[in-house]
Amino acid sequence: MASMKDIAKLAGVSTSTVSHVISKRRYVSEEISERVNKAAKELNYFPSALARSLKMNRTNTIGMLVTNSTNPFFGEVVKGVERHCYEKGYNLILCNTEGDHNRMRESIDTLMQKRVDGLILMCPSLEGEKLESFERSPNIPVVVMDWGTMSFESDKIQDNSLHGGYLAAQHLIEHGHRNIGCITGPMSKYQAQKRFEGFKQALQQADIDLNSQWVDEGNFECDGGYNAMQRILKQDKLPSAVFVCNDMMAMGAINAAHELGITIPEQLSIIGYDDLHIARFMSPALTTIHQPKFRLGKAAVDAILQKLSNADAPHKTVQLEPKLVERKTVRTVVEP
Repeated sequence: MASMKDIAKLAGVSTSTVSHVISKRRYVSEEISERVNKAAKELNYFPSALARSLKMNRTNTIGMLVTNSTNPFFGEVVKGVERHCYEKGYNLILCNTEGDHNRMRESIDTLMQKRVDGLILMCPSLEGEKLESFERSPNIPVVVMDWGTMSFESDKIQDNSLHGGYLAAQHLIEHGHRNIGCITGPMSKYQAQKRFEGFKQALQQADIDLNSQWVDEGNFECDGGYNAMQRILKQDKLPSAVFVCNDMMAMGAINAAHELGITIPEQLSIIGYDDLHIARFMSPALTTIHQPKFRLGKAAVDAILQKLSNADAPHKTVQLEPKLVERKTVRTVVEP
């Protein structure tokens, strides 16, 4: 592998001049720069990222951990992170924990060993856990996304799930529904709790009683929505509408309804949450609550960069607001 000394010899300049040209930290005449760059190209020289990181104490790399990168929601958030990293001259190392606690801890240790400049965590399955790696490396900025209580200090980026759940129920109520069910996410998770809480607030304000037989807990995956909807539809009296607390479960719920010959929205209205890219292409297209996934990713990167530029800045929480996206899965109920 060619070195700066090899380039200097071929270009007829000093090693320090080669360093100045490659690093672009000092002015070097156009003629000399051209000679150096030509020599570097002929020798297939590539600057050592490791050497540069040791000298600058920065790697221009951000690590990100997600619970399940196969879920389209995570993929859309990661897209926002990766795009903004690229725009800011940073590389992204992505690790998928698949909800495994040990894998999560090992991934954090690996990223620390790779000297990442900051960490973005999107692993709510570890909410509230103590992570010793952060105690050993307190100067590495950490941003968490959609977590509840944390045992370590960090910036936090989150969707206002309380308001999102409220919007979903309000939309159903405004369309005349009073017999409303809900498929929640795992109630151990902060965002699932908040979406259900917002949902109940809207019903209470409209003086609508919540039938516990129409409430079932899912797992934020398609099979969870499918199984929960099957249980709800076994009741003697059925709801006219169901709020499903994410789009993945909504897809499973709609499938379960179709298997029982229940048409959407003629016999059962459905509203989801997240506004995945595929939601608009479902049949019928899914009415849902839009979560600003790309902006969540961008905000997480910005929080890391701000902390790198000012390590003493206080930790903050950035909350992005959801909004209703009306499509074809909610019908208007006309009172007789």
